[in-house]
Amino acid sequence: MIDHSEMIVNVNCQNCHELHEITVSGHGFSCWQEGTLIQDALPELSADDRELLISGTCGTCWDKMFNFEEDDE
Repeated sequence: MIDHSEMIVNVNCQNCHELHEITVSGHGFSCWQEGTLIQDALPELSADDRELLISGTCGTCWDKMFNFEEDDE
């Protein structure tokens, strides 16, 4: 039987220490923990939420670290 319940995962960004609550499907989260690629297990999440689960880095900090702001030329 597939678990269709949702669960909340609390993740603190390791850089800014802000707490983020991410709602995930129980089944998808279990699949990810067992080795399924996160984009396949939890496709409903944004790229930022998936990265936060993988690396502990929120989207804002990720953008600051890698300077994804458009440069004026």
